[in-house]
Amino acid sequence: MFRIKVDLPLLFGLLILCAASLLILWSAGGESYRLIVNQGIRMGIAFVGMMIIAQIRIDTLFRWSPYFYAAGLLMLVLVLVVGDVGKGAQRWLDLGVIRFQPSEAMKLAVPMMVAWVITRKTLPPGPKNLIFAALVLVVPAALILKQPDLGTTLLILMSGTLIIFLAGFAWKHIGILFAISAVAAPILYQFLHPYQQRRIQTLFDPWSDPLGDGYHTIQSMIAIGSGGAQGKGWTEGSQSQLDFIPERHTDFIFSVFAEENGFIGVLMLLCLYVALTARGLYIAYYTKDTFSRLLAGSLSMTFFFYVFVNIGMVSGMLPVVGVPLPLISYGGTSMVTLMAGFGILMGIHNTRSLMSR
Repeated sequence: MFRIKVDLPLLFGLLILCAASLLILWSAGGESYRLIVNQGIRMGIAFVGMMIIAQIRIDTLFRWSPYFYAAGLLMLVLVLVVGDVGKGAQRWLDLGVIRFQPSEAMKLAVPMMVAWVITRKTLPPGPKNLIFAALVLVVPAALILKQPDLGTTLLILMSGTLIIFLAGFAWKHIGILFAISAVAAPILYQFLHPYQQRRIQTLFDPWSDPLGDGYHTIQSMIAIGSGGAQGKGWTEGSQSQLDFIPERHTDFIFSVFAEENGFIGVLMLLCLYVALTARGLYIAYYTKDTFSRLLAGSLSMTFFFYVFVNIGMVSGMLPVVGVPLPLISYGGTSMVTLMAGFGILMGIHNTRSLMSR
């Protein structure tokens, strides 16, 4: 008899996080029913997708990885040729019925493919295997950077790089890689778009242009600081309600949350994120096959990296790169992708449970 298999700790944590999202969106979105209904529908679709993916055995995902990756690359090329342009970036494909970002799918396709490449040979990976894995990682990252989308590029690079590290990359090689990155950073900086360069410059002194490039960061920092220990209360944040915070229901929603809930609320939110990440790492640790272990570890740590980048961005510790707060910010494609990732984690856990019987 068919039985739906889920991981209850992950499911329970995700439900709490999504409920918190709807509450904070009500405040950040100006108490808009339309916003809440739209996000609720997206959450429902994302949860259904997660439950379906959770029923797929991991050996099936292993076989599908090259085809999923190839389809993602094809869509990225189509974006550069016939993609929709919005806010100065060409990132979307419009199929008439839906409009979506193919780069979001690559957040899953890339780590799956890198894990597929790494696990086809003995570990730790040899030079040829590492070069192949690096190509699998760099090609989609370059296509996404050209859109341009620096935030998604960094997340995809991180997801694939984590798998290489988890596969047993020697520490001396890690040191060499960081040294090369440090040397290459000033060179790569010259190839960034002018607005991306200004964001990096603003990181060090946002008050140099308080009404221009530094405005987002300054207003966000004011909102976070004004929350104090206990916050101002739900829908009572002055920075957000008086419209000082730009993009307050998307990329900068953490500022709204911090102002209204204070340090205690932020600490509880971070604990929830850590608990979800820890559960994913627990699944990775107790998984028997290498592909599952590498993929689960990468998906779990990349999820936490999302959180780190967004909070660092809105608090002035990192440049503004357009990364939403996972499962809290308003949006559809990102939520579906994240839930699909948790569906893969559940599928890995389910497969492990079946193997252990």
